[in-house]
Amino acid sequence: MDLEIIALIVLLAMFVLMFLKIPIAISMAVPAFVGILYLRDWTVLKSVIETVVWKHSYSYTLSTIPLFVLMGEILFVTGISSSLFETFRTWVGRLKGGLAVATIGSSALFAAASGSSLANTGTMGVIASKEMTKAGYSKSLAGGSIIAGGSLGMLIPPSTMFIIYGMMTETSIGKLLIAGIIPGIVLSLLYVITVYVSILINPSLAPRGKGSSWKEKFYSLRHTGWILLLFLIVIGGMYIGLFSPTEAAGVGAFFALIIALLIRKLTWQNFIESLSRTLKTTGFIFAIMLAAFLFNYLLTITRLPQALAGFFTDLNMSPFALFLLIVFMYLILGAIMDTMAMIVITVPIIMPLIQAMGFDLVWFGVFIILVVEMAMMSPPVGMLCFVLDGVAPDLKIENIFKGAIRFMIPILVLVMLLYFVPEIATFLPDNMR
Repeated sequence: MDLEIIALIVLLAMFVLMFLKIPIAISMAVPAFVGILYLRDWTVLKSVIETVVWKHSYSYTLSTIPLFVLMGEILFVTGISSSLFETFRTWVGRLKGGLAVATIGSSALFAAASGSSLANTGTMGVIASKEMTKAGYSKSLAGGSIIAGGSLGMLIPPSTMFIIYGMMTETSIGKLLIAGIIPGIVLSLLYVITVYVSILINPSLAPRGKGSSWKEKFYSLRHTGWILLLFLIVIGGMYIGLFSPTEAAGVGAFFALIIALLIRKLTWQNFIESLSRTLKTTGFIFAIMLAAFLFNYLLTITRLPQALAGFFTDLNMSPFALFLLIVFMYLILGAIMDTMAMIVITVPIIMPLIQAMGFDLVWFGVFIILVVEMAMMSPPVGMLCFVLDGVAPDLKIENIFKGAIRFMIPILVLVMLLYFVPEIATFLPDNMR
């Protein structure tokens, strides 16, 4: 049997297990075990498992993930995120649609500390949904703006998805994290424009809110400054070459702890909770990554990625046509697959093709995060939509999906901009020290 056929059978088996709701790590690991055993023997399989587990479990670079996760969890359990929403509500809440804008703005700022779209959506879902519902906002606009803001957690550094992508492609994690800054800002602005265009088309979507005094506005900045300071220390330190990504993650976790102590919101109870949540999240991510590396070994010995690259190269497709094909592929996969699974499964397969076409790997990292963001919003899987439905059931899932689809448009706009103006993603990384 041809090696490529064996690889396709293994891929099919993996998808079947995923559709049966088997955990992602097991769905990847079991077919990989069977495939390697079939193509080689038990000795090779044992050696590969030992090598993968040893090499990656003790990887210094991989320790970046739990440290950044801990930083975000400390800020989450101490309630600083709710203060961010209050700050933005105070400054822009009086505007028509101001609470939706406040949700996006506070989510963008919280993303600079959390690195997680799920944490962003869950946190802002609890806070912002009540405020917007009480103020008379359309449930679709309320749900859509929360989902949009939550998605920024994957793009604005620190982002665990950038770290995972960097590990899998051996791309500079520092450059990847820095590359997300300008696209993150641009996407936030596009989201805000989407809010105002929606209200311009249908004024009944959102009312005008109450104003705040200048004293209230400036007083509300007391906690926002801490997040900005943390972002400048962590990301600024990486940009000027003061820290490596792992060192920056350690510094970030330490300063998050100091900030929580200084504002007197850290207790033993929420500290233990942040450690527990970090362990659970890290264990989940590490299990998937180790399974992915085993699966990648199988793909390597079957040469399926190289065969696909050769096939598309022989078609003489233009880079733009290939770009559109990849966008379409991820939109389809987003309707049926978990987002992390999309990255760890597809990246090794399409990487030879990306390199053959001459795409920059840092640029492609930003691109893949953007299309995965769309996947996190799109029905029927739309993980962020179900997270929001879990914390704000009053919005109802059909309204959440309806609102989320509206905010997929600005992501598509940015994806197109990114293709024609790649400097949006590459300017800052190219100028790092």
